[in-house]
Amino acid sequence: MENENIMKTGTTTLGIICKDGIILAADRRATAGNMIVDKKAQKVFKINDNMALTTAGGVSDIQLLVKLLKAELALKSVRTEREPNVTEAVNLLAGMVYSNIRKMSMIPGISHFLFGGVDSEGTHLYDIYPDGSLSKNDEFISSGSGSVMAYGVLETLYKKDIKIEEGVKLAVKCLNAALQRDSASGNGIDIITITDKGVNKILEKEINNKIE
Repeated sequence: MENENIMKTGTTTLGIICKDGIILAADRRATAGNMIVDKKAQKVFKINDNMALTTAGGVSDIQLLVKLLKAELALKSVRTEREPNVTEAVNLLAGMVYSNIRKMSMIPGISHFLFGGVDSEGTHLYDIYPDGSLSKNDEFISSGSGSVMAYGVLETLYKKDIKIEEGVKLAVKCLNAALQRDSASGNGIDIITITDKGVNKILEKEINNKIE
């Protein structure tokens, strides 16, 4: 297949470990090649009361995997009479991604997730790669075509003891840098915080107030 016939997607997603929780954030632009196909794409999803993830890749694969993950975790909770921890959830999703990309199909099932959660063992931030492998991070992660710009900001401004409020400001700076320079990222920012009090979406008004 010729390279020009392969439709490429782009985005900017990131995860930040804070002293009191985790931040997950992403832009809202969905692209197919040079075409902007959606200006209000949701790329940050709440999974349950203590877990959330960011997404990149094929939209149909992402939507199906997120639905399956929510259903499987709810079912596991009923069967075991306890809430699944983050390690169980992230390994379940990694297995799904592994199976998805290895299915025989005319269209490859490509999906990439950043997964964050808080449980009795602390805060957890994982990168689940399109091949189903995963790695745990203890500082920050960024993915997508705008991640180069985001990493530049993170490497410069991130501190180990950063609090959620400061982390939200840092996430806005990172995504704003990507939006300014990466044509595949844009049309706004979505941010979710995860703490021992639950999953909370930052309102657009609050985000706009943090853009300098």
